[in-house]
Amino acid sequence: MPEKIPPEMNLPEKIAAPISIRPGFWTIFKIWFLIGGQSFGGGPSTILLIRREFISKYGWVGEEEYARFWVLCQLTPGINLISLTILIGRKLAGIKGIVASMIGMLLPSVTITTLLAASFAAVQSWSPMQAMLRGVTPATAGISLLVAIQFARPLLKKASSEGRISLSLSLFIIVGCAALVGILKLPVIFVLVCAATTGAITFARIWAANKAKIEKEA
Repeated sequence: MPEKIPPEMNLPEKIAAPISIRPGFWTIFKIWFLIGGQSFGGGPSTILLIRREFISKYGWVGEEEYARFWVLCQLTPGINLISLTILIGRKLAGIKGIVASMIGMLLPSVTITTLLAASFAAVQSWSPMQAMLRGVTPATAGISLLVAIQFARPLLKKASSEGRISLSLSLFIIVGCAALVGILKLPVIFVLVCAATTGAITFARIWAANKAKIEKEA
């Protein structure tokens, strides 16, 4: 019987959350339709709603898996939320899941956005509308901060279980990338490629060293 790997020596493992009962087309459509109809406040609020439904409520997507999905979306051109919708839909029900997710997400969003855009010209100079927009801006910033924390938490927890070196490296990449984009104004794709290259080299060595140590102690 194989020995249990100590928590501090964890190696990479399958991160996909298992689905005991796969949802049907209309269930997926309904969930995304509700998300699309509540997606006020831009991307951060939508990401928060997606997390609540698929991770917290139904458990169809794992915390780390969700973070990995979002990383893949960052590495592809186009609208990130559309890519995330496709990835989750494909995981849940394949091609049918993708179709249900896309229609459910876009139908209410496009309808509401079109109506708001058509009426905004008439009320944009109205002082109560200006006051409302002034309040929405800091609220969106707060939601963005919460989303960032939720993305970082499972990854840092995983890094902590792998040891101090892995945790320190993860923190260095987080702070370093924020500085490169926010202060030095480097292109996002360049920073992401550098982070991916750094991770491929360093984390692979950490995992290989952990594996060698476990095999030696076995």
